[in-house]
Amino acid sequence: MKPINPNSRLSLIVVLAAITTLAPAVHAAEFSVVEASIPEIQAALRDGRVTSRDLVTQYLVRIALYENTLNAAISVNPRALEVADALDRERAAGQVRGPLHGIPIAIKDNIHTTDMPTTAGTLALDGFIPPYEATLVTNLRASGAVIIAKTVMTEMAHWMTMGIPQNYSALGGYGFNPYDWRRDPRPGLNDGRGVLPTGSSSSGAGTAASLWAANIGTETTVSIIGPASAAMLAAVKPTLGRISRWGVIPVTYDQDTAGPMTRTVTDAAILLGVLEGTAPDPNDPAAGRCTPPPGNDYTPFLNAEGLRGARIGMPRAWFIDPHTLPGSEAPGGGLPDDQKAMMDEVVALLRDAGATVVDPADVPSALADTWEDNVLVRGSCSRRPSLKGDDANCSVVLKYGFKRDFTSWVTSLGAAAPVKSLTELREWNLANSALGTLKYGQHTLDLSDEQDPTLEEDRIRYEADRALDLRLAGAEGIDAVMILHDLDALIFAGSRGSSFLAKAGYPSVTVPFGMVANGGEFPEGFIPKPAPLGVTFSGTACSEPHLLELAFAFEQITKRRRPPEL
Repeated sequence: MKPINPNSRLSLIVVLAAITTLAPAVHAAEFSVVEASIPEIQAALRDGRVTSRDLVTQYLVRIALYENTLNAAISVNPRALEVADALDRERAAGQVRGPLHGIPIAIKDNIHTTDMPTTAGTLALDGFIPPYEATLVTNLRASGAVIIAKTVMTEMAHWMTMGIPQNYSALGGYGFNPYDWRRDPRPGLNDGRGVLPTGSSSSGAGTAASLWAANIGTETTVSIIGPASAAMLAAVKPTLGRISRWGVIPVTYDQDTAGPMTRTVTDAAILLGVLEGTAPDPNDPAAGRCTPPPGNDYTPFLNAEGLRGARIGMPRAWFIDPHTLPGSEAPGGGLPDDQKAMMDEVVALLRDAGATVVDPADVPSALADTWEDNVLVRGSCSRRPSLKGDDANCSVVLKYGFKRDFTSWVTSLGAAAPVKSLTELREWNLANSALGTLKYGQHTLDLSDEQDPTLEEDRIRYEADRALDLRLAGAEGIDAVMILHDLDALIFAGSRGSSFLAKAGYPSVTVPFGMVANGGEFPEGFIPKPAPLGVTFSGTACSEPHLLELAFAFEQITKRRRPPEL
């Protein structure tokens, strides 16, 4: 473990806060936050074995110990102890708001808070305090959660440029995976990034290392399921619209959603109900697509026998086995042998638990032999060049949606907006390149800024691509394969199916499971540590209750999560 850097503003704040609160936390030693679940923490609070102040103190100490190793937090809430004290007073008076009362939670740094900066990791937003809070933050606070920190993220949720390392931002630097936090030694990759990928733009490092009880990520294509799988966490990527996107810096509202990242499926179910809220948010046009369960409580669906009689499909073509796509001369996709072996073990475990596994259950639109009908061949217009006039063979949904929704987000800020347009943000980055704004460039922002949602030509192209995404990912994709085989869910290795599912806005639940090789050629003498890989259950719109049931049952028969060795 590296020593605390005394010049680190974050580390200094954390150390001072921790030291000044150690004295009152004598009885906290009776309860450890390490690997503690939300129900376990709540029971300790209820029994008087710990207070919310004790919890915040323990987590602050752990942040102080490990932050310079992991760089999991971009900021720590200076009011966390004050909030904890207020919640402790409420509990003492007999008022308990719910299952998160007094429990510290971290949120991604693209989610608005009015007591901490919201920066998306970009220097142009350094210190920016939004004029309003995200609806999901309002829901968390109403439930009694203590928002203890903001987590690091890939700058602009990975819509800065392709090729930027996962969990790198100009403001926050490099974030690391707690299962191997060493720097990558390979030529061309030895720029400071971690040797073990973090999974995508959200970070699961702090939750995996018990720096807080759980965290909230956001996903456009892969950034909840991916980082959860990479940090041996459970997570729910919900149906688009189940959790309000109001107050979240967007990539595109066509695919964006927030979701919980936790150490157990039970914790994820608890958080999902809180994040969803009791009524549709009028600020989110997608709200109300799904009906919340009674009392916003998903825990009644957590059935240890939930796999018995279930029908689960495993797509093999491209997702597990190599498959030749239209326009290609050789097979692509597939998994390495150790990951294939892991999925074979998963199938055996599911069958032993009483499930019927349809293997293969291939996705029709992934098997289509024409370019126009195959869901896997038309990637997003995000890689070079992909500019107007050179984007016929990719989807404009993300680059168009970012321009449209970033403009809408800036407008919602009124006079408080730190930049007034995407053009102004790009120009600011160029003018301040000496500060490190463009270490990896801003090509994706450039692609988006040339889009013009007021032009009929751009709008027509976007609408055609969006309709194609919905058809191939939804009706002719996951809906088709599930109807064909009468399935309750599909399973994937980690985030393997996430990008395809995100186009339809469909939900997934991932469960910690295996350790696989961190592949690649490494210098002599450098031995990479194994990488976590989860198992993901996916379904059609609004199927979270059943997916949680299946995922919980699988978690109970496997219990493979292991904390990182820090």
